[in-house]
Amino acid sequence: MYSEDDINSAVAAGALSADAAASFRAHMTQVRDMPRGDEENFRLINSFNDIFVAIGVVIMLLAAGAIGQAIAGAIAAVPPFPGLDGIEPTEAQWQAFAAASQWRTSLSAMFAGILVAGTGWSLAEFFTRRRRMALPSIILLLAFVGGIFATIFGLGLVIGAMDNESSGAFLVSGAGLVAALAAYLHWRRFMVPITVAAGAGAAAVTLVALVLALIQASFGIADQAVGDILLVLVFVAGLAVFAFAMRWDISDRERISRRSDVAFWLHLLAAPMIAHPIFYSLGVMDGADRVGIGAALGVVAIYIVFGLVALAIDRRALLVSALAYVLAALTFLFDRFGAVELTFALTALVIGSALLTLSAFWTPIRNRIVGQLPGGWQARVPVAGVVAG
Repeated sequence: MYSEDDINSAVAAGALSADAAASFRAHMTQVRDMPRGDEENFRLINSFNDIFVAIGVVIMLLAAGAIGQAIAGAIAAVPPFPGLDGIEPTEAQWQAFAAASQWRTSLSAMFAGILVAGTGWSLAEFFTRRRRMALPSIILLLAFVGGIFATIFGLGLVIGAMDNESSGAFLVSGAGLVAALAAYLHWRRFMVPITVAAGAGAAAVTLVALVLALIQASFGIADQAVGDILLVLVFVAGLAVFAFAMRWDISDRERISRRSDVAFWLHLLAAPMIAHPIFYSLGVMDGADRVGIGAALGVVAIYIVFGLVALAIDRRALLVSALAYVLAALTFLFDRFGAVELTFALTALVIGSALLTLSAFWTPIRNRIVGQLPGGWQARVPVAGVVAG
């Protein structure tokens, strides 16, 4: 399997002419009856060797984390659980046990994070930089950024930077900021497409946690209000990530470079951040007894809007992220209108048929949708492909 990046590399090296590359893309468009851009190509597995190496990478990362926890255990041993000797523990014993446990947890996060991040970077020097293996590179990138986040978060716990909810939110924002910087360094070194999404996610965590901490410190809001504000902040952050993804898409409207792969992962990050706050606010996942017909119909209507947006920008992430919510809404509607025994079957039939039909006729439907957009928008969305009959 060869990706667009491989084709571009062959052209740059002179192994393949630009005309030959264009002819190959046109040929594959005819063979598959769909423009290559409409398929949202991204490389995950080159061969079974990717899976083989990925398994080894995961084992190495688990070993690194376990060693870090063992080091923490050697430094901060936790006393036996109070009350195991049959004697009623005192309040002081409970507090001592809790403090020792928290101290060990902090050290575990810090040491495990350091070793996981170090292992992830070291392995990436060979499997990412030299071998360009897709799946192992994704795992190593996530391990590195996650390890850095855990290290900073654990360090903050060690120095006592989480005395209350506000300071805890500041700690999360600080760890997210450092993780975003780490993702930037990883991108400069290895250029793995998912790295930009990881950095954007870390930056989103930073900003959301920071704003939430400032609001809590200034106004002392209630727990329920915190949840509502968090949903709004996540939604706004999702829109920002979506806009960032569109910038990458606009820079490669033909989808023949690595920038398209970067946009793919950014859209995959933005979609749940946009969909979850919207549908959660409608109460779809609160249980059938708390869902109204209006809310269920609203979910279906919003899903149709998501479909139109997905067609216009030629990305399916929004449809996938919202799928669970529309399934729940349709299940409720079929159940409410008396089709109790066939609820699951009817829901699966409707959604399955809609998705397969949309997939089969994606290109002609998209051509029509894009054709209805204003001229300025048409010049910014990915190029609408036409497959000759």
